[in-house]
Amino acid sequence: MNRKMLKRTGALALSALLALSLSACGSGAAEEDTEEDAALTSLTVCLDWTPNTNHTGLYVADALGYYADAGLQVSIVQPPEDGAVALCAAGQAEFAVGVQDNMAAAFAREDPLEITAVAALLQHNTSGIISRAGEGMDVPSGLEGHTYSTYNGYIELAMMRQVVEADGGDFDLVNLIPYTLEDEAGALRENLTDAIWVYYGWGGIAAELSGLEFDYFYFKDIDPVFDYYTPILVANDAFLSEQPETARAFLAATAKGYEYAIEHPDEAAQILIDSDTTGSLSGSEALVTASQAWMADQYKAEVDQWGYIDAARWNAYYRWLNENGLVELELAENTGFTNDYLPE
Repeated sequence: MNRKMLKRTGALALSALLALSLSACGSGAAEEDTEEDAALTSLTVCLDWTPNTNHTGLYVADALGYYADAGLQVSIVQPPEDGAVALCAAGQAEFAVGVQDNMAAAFAREDPLEITAVAALLQHNTSGIISRAGEGMDVPSGLEGHTYSTYNGYIELAMMRQVVEADGGDFDLVNLIPYTLEDEAGALRENLTDAIWVYYGWGGIAAELSGLEFDYFYFKDIDPVFDYYTPILVANDAFLSEQPETARAFLAATAKGYEYAIEHPDEAAQILIDSDTTGSLSGSEALVTASQAWMADQYKAEVDQWGYIDAARWNAYYRWLNENGLVELELAENTGFTNDYLPE
């Protein structure tokens, strides 16, 4: 055996010895980790979409150990085809991300889904209509004679009709085409459409970064009734009833995550990027960082308590749905939400 071979054999023997030692140490550590994990209460949160800055506080609370400190082991999962809220209602997730407008159908039925909104992830509806600058679509009536990409939702179209006609326009003169877009700014730049419904914190910021000159109006600025809550965090009713203190612990830790994102947007953006296991944020680091900086002022806006849902605003929107015949059964006041589980 030559010196090189002897050296290699000795190295292999040392590696084997180290592996055995590390394995023995690792075995004890793994047992300790298992015991620690067993002491934690497992919860699942189902997102409404791939990870984005609406969700940052959840990922921050997990990454910085706020959930573990609260005795929780939280899994953040992607939604199934039938949606996050349905998964939560079925008891397969304790919490889910949803929106107040879509949830109306879950409540206005003979057998309402057993879910409750327990926190507002943003304080205001930041959605609106984006269009090319200077073409008159900075106001709803300016959509007349232009093309609007629609999701073809009956609530969406009713809202569009109301804002256009309240501004003196004729919604029947708006050309509707199916929403088939992936890049809103690119579609506007290429004249594939004239107007698109987006959430400013993502679609608007993306348009800014792309250099597109655009106009934008918020639905809430046209009619306060459209300042409904989107997105929101909902919980399974049976879980809330059976484990109210666990729900409170989860929301307190989540609130800490969003407070951190408010105070440290750049760091929070990086946590979101690092936590994304879907690959959907790859290549969008600049967008995530810019969006996070903008969203820092939106999570709580003017209120002191993260997650707070104002009953007057919640009820006003559901009252509008009732009055316009947009729900199967009328929604009663204070249907579907509570602030009872939020941290003081």
